[in-house]
Amino acid sequence: MTVQRLDCHAALAMTGSVLEGNKLSDYLLEMRGITKRFGGVAALKDVNLKVQEGEIHAIVGENGAGKSTLMNILSGVYPHGSYEGDIVFGGETCEFATINDSEKKGIVIIHQELALVPHMSIGENIFLGNEQKKGVSIDWDETHSNAEKLMKTIGLDESSYALIMDISVGKQQLVEIAKAISKNVKLLILDEPTASLNEEDSDKLLDLLLKFQEEGMTSILISHKLSEVERVANHITVLRDGNTIETLERDAGEINEQRIIKSMVGRELVDRFPKRESHIGEVSLEVKNWEVYHPLVDRKVIKNVSINLRKGEIVGISGLMGSGRSELAMSVFGRLYGKSASGETYIDGKKVNLKNVQTAIDHKVAYVTEDRKTNGLILDNTICRNITLADLARVSSKLVIDSEAERLYADEYSKMLGVKMSGIDQDVGRLSGGNQQKVLLAKWMFTEPDILMLDEPTRGIDVGAKFEIYEFMNKLVAQGKSVLMISSEMPELLGMCDRIYVMNEGSIVAELAKGEATQERIMASILGATLN
Repeated sequence: MTVQRLDCHAALAMTGSVLEGNKLSDYLLEMRGITKRFGGVAALKDVNLKVQEGEIHAIVGENGAGKSTLMNILSGVYPHGSYEGDIVFGGETCEFATINDSEKKGIVIIHQELALVPHMSIGENIFLGNEQKKGVSIDWDETHSNAEKLMKTIGLDESSYALIMDISVGKQQLVEIAKAISKNVKLLILDEPTASLNEEDSDKLLDLLLKFQEEGMTSILISHKLSEVERVANHITVLRDGNTIETLERDAGEINEQRIIKSMVGRELVDRFPKRESHIGEVSLEVKNWEVYHPLVDRKVIKNVSINLRKGEIVGISGLMGSGRSELAMSVFGRLYGKSASGETYIDGKKVNLKNVQTAIDHKVAYVTEDRKTNGLILDNTICRNITLADLARVSSKLVIDSEAERLYADEYSKMLGVKMSGIDQDVGRLSGGNQQKVLLAKWMFTEPDILMLDEPTRGIDVGAKFEIYEFMNKLVAQGKSVLMISSEMPELLGMCDRIYVMNEGSIVAELAKGEATQERIMASILGATLN
């Protein structure tokens, strides 16, 4: 993913859009007195937002603060008439009824869940819904020619004929940006654009936004990664509980992580990671000489891996995307990934065969997926049903669910995790990302595991919700349980783990104790270097 020098003027002129310099002066966008209700609940309360032309304006806040709701109003997902207040864009009051209406004005939003078709090419995806036509037919030569010009602009070094399913998530994010540019974009909205990216790809995407800004583009960035917004934003508007708290200005020296956190959560958060006294016991899980092949091709994904977890211990796994971290955890958890898995697994010193997911659950092992929306939860089902789904036998008799018992357990576990909800009958899809993550944790805690494998447990959630999940992890190990934590955020691993395994290309390349683990050592291990 190579970022080249951008020529946004040329790229945007190709699609009919004109940008006016890079001076931060007049307001391109004003949202005035925005109030939005869902039933009797006010998600936004008299929110105001002003965005200058040519700036990068970040919007931050805890999960459920109203960030995505505000952007859905701006982009026409929630049509005019479903909210109170005014949108003024380019000096004109706008009443968007659909997404198409906002896109015609040059407002384009890229959601956290990428809207790409995996089995179609990059070129087809870029112009999907905006087809390049010759008469009534699609002009494929023009499609791919224009796609390649846009791809060059954003630094995407691929063939426009390559399928989306064959490129990395980082490159897919760039395809979404190319798709946005093709729509005469004047205001680009990015909702958690780096949530699924590794650190290297995240940095390159932020560099791309800065280059766009040099060419005059205006952007709104929503992100829970405060270091990223601190790096690129000219202004940061903070939302809390549906209210505008304040807008911080870089030129006034107001943008720093501690100030942002205090504004977000309403208090100082001195320690990002809760303190814990480690009381480490006997080995609870041991995996020896573990090897796994790719499910579709004859390629070894996990190569002779041996790891162990102890009771009362949090063990981390670090590594770049594609290193095999998730594949290792999923294959150990009942062969959820791969084929021809070989090696030995021991629980409390006894050899076991976790041949399927149910067997793993029966042995008190749980795996919390990194993809809560696709593989972890049923979004159009209730909190109640999602929590009990992994162990329905516990709330049923003779294949009939005891609804009273189910509701009692769901209520207990949702409160245990601190889920903010209207009630256990609320659909999970209506919860914020942080609260969805808590429901996912509650689902697996309902199985009463002794060994909990957490795959990116804080991805896409705010700093306050992260702290609550860290505290919950500490409570688990204080009870003598074992936690395996996979994370792309090295500060998180360093702040929470007693030991860290480092993976690269399917192998364990280092094991670091808490006292010796640093970001430099982890990266040196990955790159095969040795620190002096």
